[in-house]
Amino acid sequence: MKKSNIRVLPITPWSSTSKWKCKFLPLLVLCLSLSLFGFGEALLLKSQLGSAPWTVLAQGIAIQTGLNIGLITFMISVFVLLAWIPLKQQLGLGTLLNITIIAVTLGMFDKLLPNIEQLVIQLLFAIFGIITIGIASALYLTTHMGAGPRDGLMVGLCQATGLRVGIIRTLIEGSVCLLGWILGGVVGLATLLFAFGVGWVVQYSLVFLTKHYQISN
Repeated sequence: MKKSNIRVLPITPWSSTSKWKCKFLPLLVLCLSLSLFGFGEALLLKSQLGSAPWTVLAQGIAIQTGLNIGLITFMISVFVLLAWIPLKQQLGLGTLLNITIIAVTLGMFDKLLPNIEQLVIQLLFAIFGIITIGIASALYLTTHMGAGPRDGLMVGLCQATGLRVGIIRTLIEGSVCLLGWILGGVVGLATLLFAFGVGWVVQYSLVFLTKHYQISN
C-alpha cells in the first residue's frame, strides 16, 4: 500500500461524499463539532495558563517583526495552507466553516464562561478544553468536508509518512511551541499540555470512531 493511500480518517454514517455538498447529517455534525471546538478553545483561554502553541508562535513572530499578532496569525494560516499543496490536501466547506464557526463560538463562550482565579479550576478548564478540542477535531474531520489549516497539515503528513495521528500532531505542536518560545512567545502550563496531549486525544477519538462507527467500503 502506498503511504498516500493510507486511510487516516474513517468513513462514518455522517461522512460526506463531497467536500462541498450540504447534506443534512454531515453538515449538522460539522457545525456542532466546530461549535464544540470553539467551546474547548474558550475553556483553554479562560484557564489563563497559556495560549495554544500556534498562538505562541504568532506572538513570537510579532515580537520579532513588530507586526500585529492578528496579521501574523492570518499569514501563518496562509503558509500552512500552501504546505497542503505537496501533501495533496484539498479545501472544502469544512475549511471555511472552521474559520468562521470556531471564531464565533469562541467569542460567545468567552463571554459566557466566568473568569476564574483558583489554580485547580484553571487546570481543570485547561485539561477539559484540550480533551474537548481533540474530540471535536476527530468528529469534524470524519465528515470529510475539509479540514482547518492545521488539521489538514496533520492529516496530510500522516498520509505521507504513515505515522499515527498522535505522533504527527505532537511533533507539529511541539515544534511550533519550541519555535515560538525561542522567538519570545510566552509558554504556559496549558501550552505544554496542549502540545503534548491534544494529538493523542484526537488519535484515541479516531480509534473509537473507527471501532464503533466505521462503514466498510
